[in-house]
Amino acid sequence: QVALQFPDELLADAAVVAARMETATGAEMYVLGDTTYGSCCVDEGGPRHTKAGAVVHYGPACLSPCRKLPVLHIFGQQPLDVGRCAEAFRELYPDRQSRVVVLSDVVYAHAMGELEQQLCLEYPNIVFSRVVCGDPPGPTPPGEVRQFGRQFPVEAPGGLQDCAMFYVGAEGLALTNFMLTWNRCPFSSFDPTTGCGRRETLNVNRALMRRLYLVERARDAQVVGILVGTLGVAGYLAVLQHLQELLRRAGKRSYTLAVGKPNPAKLANFLEVDIFVLVACAQNSLLDSSDFYRPVVTPYELELACNPAREWTGNYVTDFQDLLPGACAHVELPPAIPVAEAVPDISLITGEMRVTHLCDPLAPQLPPSTTLACRDQTRALTQISPAASFLESRSWRGLEQQLGQTPISKAVQGRRGIAVAYEEEGREQP
Repeated sequence: QVALQFPDELLADAAVVAARMETATGAEMYVLGDTTYGSCCVDEGGPRHTKAGAVVHYGPACLSPCRKLPVLHIFGQQPLDVGRCAEAFRELYPDRQSRVVVLSDVVYAHAMGELEQQLCLEYPNIVFSRVVCGDPPGPTPPGEVRQFGRQFPVEAPGGLQDCAMFYVGAEGLALTNFMLTWNRCPFSSFDPTTGCGRRETLNVNRALMRRLYLVERARDAQVVGILVGTLGVAGYLAVLQHLQELLRRAGKRSYTLAVGKPNPAKLANFLEVDIFVLVACAQNSLLDSSDFYRPVVTPYELELACNPAREWTGNYVTDFQDLLPGACAHVELPPAIPVAEAVPDISLITGEMRVTHLCDPLAPQLPPSTTLACRDQTRALTQISPAASFLESRSWRGLEQQLGQTPISKAVQGRRGIAVAYEEEGREQP
C-alpha cells in the first residue's frame, strides 16, 4: 500500500496517475486528497489511516527530513531556457572570477547540469548546489553546506559570506527563506517564466526589521499560543517541548493549539492569546501575519525574546531543528537569578517597564496552565486558567443553559410574513 500526495493544482491528475501506478507496480495506491498543513511538507498522518508503507510526494517540496515513512519525491520538470539563463547570469556577473553559488527551485533541478556545462568553463569559481532528499549519512564535512535540501561546497577564503547567490526560480517562499538565512550574501535571480534576471533587494533589511519588531511583541506577551504547523517534519515534538520549557522559565503562559492551516478566522477565536509561535517547516514558518488579529512569530524569534543568552548576531534561523540541543544554533538557557537582582527593561512598544528574568526550574510551581484564586468568602480555592480569566472579563460569553433559572411560558404565535413586511404591521401588500 502506497500513499500518493499531490498539491491542490495537481489533484485533477491524481486518479489517472494512481491507476497507472497500480498497473505498473501491482501495489495498492491511495490518494491523499488534502494535506492538513502545507502541500510542500510530506503528510505522514494521512498514510497511517491506510497502513501505507511509503509515500510518493508530487510537486514542489521543502525537503524537510522525515522519520516515520520512506518518501519518494517527484518534483516535476518545468521548462527552462538554459541559453537565456546563462546570458542573464553573464549580465549579472561580468567578472569571470566571481564566486557564485547557484541555487534552484526543485522543478528546475533537472536543467542545472546543462547550465553548469555552459558556465563552468567561463567561471572557474562557480559552484552548483545539489538537491538532496533526506539527511545524508554522517556529519557535515568542513567547508560544505547542507541545508534546506541543498548541498554544496564552499571554497571561498572568508566562507559563505564571500560568495554571491544566484537563484533559478520564481519569487516565493523558497527564495525568501534563502535570503533571510544567508542574509550576508548578495542575491540575484532568474525567473524562467519571464526570462528576466535581476538583483534581489527583497528589502532583506526591511523584512528583518519587521521580524525584529515581532520579537519585541513577543517580549511583551504574557500568554503565548504554540501552533502545531506540521506533523511530518522530524523533531517537531522535541521543539514543542523546548518551547514549552522556554516559556515556563520566562514566566509566560503557553497553550498548544492544533488548528491545521492557520488563517485569521481560526486564530481570532483565541483572543486571550497575545502572540502565536508557529512550528512548521522552514518555508511555511515565515508567515505574513499582517492580516491576523495577533502576530505570528517563528521559534527562533521567540528564543530571541525569551532566552537572555541568545543575542542577535545578524544570522537568521528558519529551521527549528537548528535550535534543539546538540544542533549548530542551540544556546543553553542561563541560570535563574532572583527577582530582586533582575535587570529592568523598557518595552519599545508600550513604553512600560518589564522585568526580564528566568524562573528557577527546580522551584515548585503550579501546573503550566492553572493558578489558584479565592472563589468566595469561605476561602474556598479554585483553579482557573488565564484563558478562563479572560473569558470572565468578556461582556458576552456565549450561550448559557441556565437550567432552572429561566421561567416557563406558553408558546405564543409569532410574526408571519417576510421581514420587510410582516402581516401584523398593517402594510398593504402589492
